[in-house]
Amino acid sequence: MMLGDYQEIRDMVSKFADTEVAPLAASIDKNEKIPESIVKQLGENGFLGSYVPEEYGGAGMDYTAYSIIVEEISRACASTGVLVSAHTSLCVYPILNFGNEEQKKKYLPKLASGEHIGCFCLSEPNAGTDAGSLITFAEDKGDYYEITGTKNFITNGKEANIAVVFAKTTKTDNYKGISAFIVETDTAGYEVMKCEDKLGIKGSSTAQISFDKVRVPKENLLGTLEKGFGIAMNTLDGGRIGIASQALGISQAAFDYAKKYSNERVQFGKPLHALQAIQFMLADMSTKIAASRLLIWEASRRKDNNETYSLQSAQAKLFAAESAMWITTKAIQVCGGNGYTKEYPVERFFRDAKITEIYEGTSEIQRVVIAANELKDLK
Repeated sequence: MMLGDYQEIRDMVSKFADTEVAPLAASIDKNEKIPESIVKQLGENGFLGSYVPEEYGGAGMDYTAYSIIVEEISRACASTGVLVSAHTSLCVYPILNFGNEEQKKKYLPKLASGEHIGCFCLSEPNAGTDAGSLITFAEDKGDYYEITGTKNFITNGKEANIAVVFAKTTKTDNYKGISAFIVETDTAGYEVMKCEDKLGIKGSSTAQISFDKVRVPKENLLGTLEKGFGIAMNTLDGGRIGIASQALGISQAAFDYAKKYSNERVQFGKPLHALQAIQFMLADMSTKIAASRLLIWEASRRKDNNETYSLQSAQAKLFAAESAMWITTKAIQVCGGNGYTKEYPVERFFRDAKITEIYEGTSEIQRVVIAANELKDLK
């Protein structure tokens, strides 16, 4: 795609975000639910199947366009942004890239249209970052697999119709026995046990899911048997770009509001932005936003060009997430006591930003990935 195409996409998504999503952001946070009307519009506009080829019902864009979509939606509402990100990069992506033709034709059109929402079931109560320690087991029953176990912190878990589920098909104490499955959530034995009461992104459900002898047809094995760990890690590499884009959108929203407030708020006979201390904060915010965006674009460009991008996606997520926390903290500082109240949106931006340092791997995990890539040639 050409640069002009990306600007056209940004303008389109920005208009939708400003007119349809942003006015509902506070109520989404308060009511802890994204309206079905918004989800429907996300699908109708192609935002839930952005890089799905047109032959499978998608918009036929690329990953760079997807990162712009997540950024702009997250700028308006971080909860809605993460619904788009988790659905697209964690459920649609592995089916598109590791599914066979029958699986793609069966599942991608409804996922791309928003008729179905997807989730990614890897984490467990005792196996978060240490995915190799998961204990959910898929027993071979001849014509089907029977999955039993519990999954934790599943984004979109309450709403999902389709889940990409990771379970061991061989009882090992490491990642080598893990396989991936496409599970329809209306299957008997699949149950949403609870939804977490979270600090931020409150409109996005984060669920604990129980699998009690859930029968999964053999044809729903995703990829190759016992190669699920590779599918999970490959998926998370791309997912980090989406979370970085979410963090960037939150940062942009916080900066825009702080700048606006600094112009409207008068102290000592002049607007706040006339004070050098405020100018310095705004200057640093702007610089961190620009750097985050360039890191995301580089990771997306490499992914679109089929180049290695694990290092770049980790760098983008690390920097964008930590920048989001810094920027939202300073946005509250610019707004002073007002910024600490729920009457102003910057406290919501602050709460929403924190999760970007945690999911898809903590900032510390990103540093491990970056160091591993940078030091692999050393003896």
